[in-house]
Amino acid sequence: MKITIAQTNPIAGDIKANTNNIISSINKFKNLTDVIIFPEMSLTGYPVLDLLFSNHFIPDVEKNLDRIIKVSNDITIILGLPRKSKGLIYNSAIIIQNCKVLGYRDKTHLPSYDVFNEKRYFKSAKTIEPIDILIKDRYYKFGIEICEDLWDDIYDIDVTSELIQKGSEIIVNISASPFQVDRVYQRHAKCYEKVKGLKYFFIYVNMVGAQDELVFDGSSFIMDSNKKILKQCNSFEEQFSTFDSDLDNTKEEILNKNVNHQIFGALKLGVSDYFKKSGFTKGVIGISGGIDSALTATIAAQAIGSKNLMGVMMPTIFTSKNSIKDAKELAKRLKIQFKIIQISDLFNNLSKQIENSFNVDNSSLTNENLQARIRANILMAIANNQNALLFNTGNKTEMGLGYCTIYGDMCGAISVIGDLNKIQVYSLSKWINKTFSEIPIPLNITSKKPSAELRLNQYDPFDYEVVSPLVDEIVNNRRSKSELIKLGYDSKLVTKILDLVRNSEYKRKQSPPGIKISTKAFGIGRRFPIINKYKD
Repeated sequence: MKITIAQTNPIAGDIKANTNNIISSINKFKNLTDVIIFPEMSLTGYPVLDLLFSNHFIPDVEKNLDRIIKVSNDITIILGLPRKSKGLIYNSAIIIQNCKVLGYRDKTHLPSYDVFNEKRYFKSAKTIEPIDILIKDRYYKFGIEICEDLWDDIYDIDVTSELIQKGSEIIVNISASPFQVDRVYQRHAKCYEKVKGLKYFFIYVNMVGAQDELVFDGSSFIMDSNKKILKQCNSFEEQFSTFDSDLDNTKEEILNKNVNHQIFGALKLGVSDYFKKSGFTKGVIGISGGIDSALTATIAAQAIGSKNLMGVMMPTIFTSKNSIKDAKELAKRLKIQFKIIQISDLFNNLSKQIENSFNVDNSSLTNENLQARIRANILMAIANNQNALLFNTGNKTEMGLGYCTIYGDMCGAISVIGDLNKIQVYSLSKWINKTFSEIPIPLNITSKKPSAELRLNQYDPFDYEVVSPLVDEIVNNRRSKSELIKLGYDSKLVTKILDLVRNSEYKRKQSPPGIKISTKAFGIGRRFPIINKYKD
């Protein structure tokens, strides 16, 4: 039996283009394979959210599905899509063979936590049954499940075990499973639990590509009942991989377990797909000479190409000569366009006007924020003029603490490192410098003390070695004050940081989408009220 994993990268809502790509893949492989398997919701992209409620969305799915069915002669196709039956919408897999629909299998477990809200859109499967598929004059029992059906820890029903108990010889899981660090190894571990008693293979086919905040890493695989991985697809790239059960018994690729390698791959794909799928080619970034903008610019240059990126340095009297020198050197190494725009006169004129009108102290926070907002206006003007998107350069620690200026350095179309804490920012930057053939980030940037340079002799007011893990414990692990103190954190510091995180919610609600790489990012998966007086 020859099985082809179609690890595809669909575009949410572009049903026609996705269909064309599916048909092209079928025509290319139909004489080379017996079965071709596409990911969850591969016909529409995922997630498509309230597009499912549009009057013409499901009819457009059905119309394009007919095109796929017509080219399915001499091949079996397993494909993810939404379907409507008796007024209800299901997240389904369709099984097609020789221009006929053999059946549908619907998703049983509908996640409604973190970034997921599937119960808003779909109904659960009414039955869990294998399906008989004729391949080379023999029927095989396929147990077909969809993504969350594998992850049964919080549910009463073990879908995989039930399918095996009912005679399934081959399990196929089609997924749109978002990336987070080491997620691929968690999938392997989960399948190790399930393959016992399975006659042949567990086939896991995952979507690849980025959609808004989410990155789907692919990393599809085939495992046998002895927990041996027979086929392993690449991460972060579209791939079609064929497994021949009569020939193959070795791994195709050993995935890189290095955490920074994983994060870099996810962020690069997140940026490149955001640009491709939104139709933009050019990017603009404010470069300060600091670590956050340096890392963001490095990832952006890799993702959209150096020639498409413009870096802008906007110094004031508070900007050090070293920062200007570092920014210039970074741009030179990245081979990106670079401009310096002096904003001292703009800042002085505006600050005087505000001081005269409102009696504002020249050294106040108001004037610090004014510099950030002047820079944002200039960057947005350049982005408008160049038909470009502005990159946001903030990190997760600063976002959590509210150590950022709304309508200032929080501006941007996409936040590249918004789910990396400050320690991870340094770690990834140093890994890039060690890994790339030419060191892109000047060593002075990775070693100097962080500063916003909004007043004389200003440095960031946090010990990030302590505060970054603390913020992650609060956000990722939802630790209470008492739990944090038990972990060894100072009581006064814990109270201060908890208050900062809670009181900064209004800022985060207005921040750009950030690429998710952790278990809990600021974004669609974190839903707290802006007005929040609860203190546990």
